[in-house]
Amino acid sequence: MNKNPHVAVVGATGAVGQDMLNTLEKREFPVGKLSLFASAKSVGKKMKFRGKEYPVQELTTTCFPGVEIALFSAGASRSKEFASHAVKAGAVVVDNSSAFRMEPDVPLVVPEINPEDIARHKGIIANPNCSTIIAIVAVNPIHRVSKVKRMVASTYQAASGAGAKAMEELEEQTKEVLAGKQPRAATALPQRIAFNLFPHVDVFLDNGYTKEEMKMTHETRKIMHAPDILVSATCVRVPVLRAHSISINLTLEKELSVAQIRDIIAKAPGCRLVDDVANKKYPMPIDASFQDDVLVGRIRKDISQPNGIDLFVSGDQLLKGAALNAVQIAEYLLK
Repeated sequence: MNKNPHVAVVGATGAVGQDMLNTLEKREFPVGKLSLFASAKSVGKKMKFRGKEYPVQELTTTCFPGVEIALFSAGASRSKEFASHAVKAGAVVVDNSSAFRMEPDVPLVVPEINPEDIARHKGIIANPNCSTIIAIVAVNPIHRVSKVKRMVASTYQAASGAGAKAMEELEEQTKEVLAGKQPRAATALPQRIAFNLFPHVDVFLDNGYTKEEMKMTHETRKIMHAPDILVSATCVRVPVLRAHSISINLTLEKELSVAQIRDIIAKAPGCRLVDDVANKKYPMPIDASFQDDVLVGRIRKDISQPNGIDLFVSGDQLLKGAALNAVQIAEYLLK
């Protein structure tokens, strides 16, 4: 691959697409040529990258000749429709949707965990679900020292996970409530989000879990190459703009002390230990927002079971949960 590749961002005008551009610039990714694609309604918009303005072009099946790396964040249906055309044109697709994650021949990658899987791609590499990434960036380093037998996760997911319109809905509803008005009806989210939370992220399945909750189960096993891990998740939408938090309970194969786990997290790539409760320091979404690292704290023994550990994590959903992870994968492609 060219050391200064032609990069395309598909879904460039969305919340994740914008952060992909920001991340490419911040990390000084060697973009030789840049193309921005979105739906027809966005054609004509201009977006800034490294001080220059780039026009948004319409996403079509014939827009990929010359593209070497295509960062997709336009939803699963568009990925299914257009990714194969990018691959046929010679691009490697890094896809942020759920379209290909569980395909056996598509690597599902968190670079801090399984970068070696990138090498076996056949044109498409999948970016995992944001909650999965944020959780297992912290869990996998522990798993390497003492295998995780079971993980129970309760998420506190920001509006950004449902897109820019959901973020706008949170802001506008909050303003209306504070002004003493009846807040507008929910359209981007299933329930009112201002001054509320609800255990409904994605669609409900026949087993009573949501699709989001089952993503955490299946994706954790695939990324960590640990098919026997027992995973149960409850995913909750909360009135936070852009950083997800997750309460995690682990059952380990062998006992690790709190001090050992703190040491593991302090040395783990992509993690920042924030665990000083005496000084009110612990992971919070307000501190994780716009940060690359996942914040990890509230590490303590689970008093209800042997070899049990509790921890709490916060991570920026648009960055490590999406755009940053995709750009990190692209960086590995250049290696």
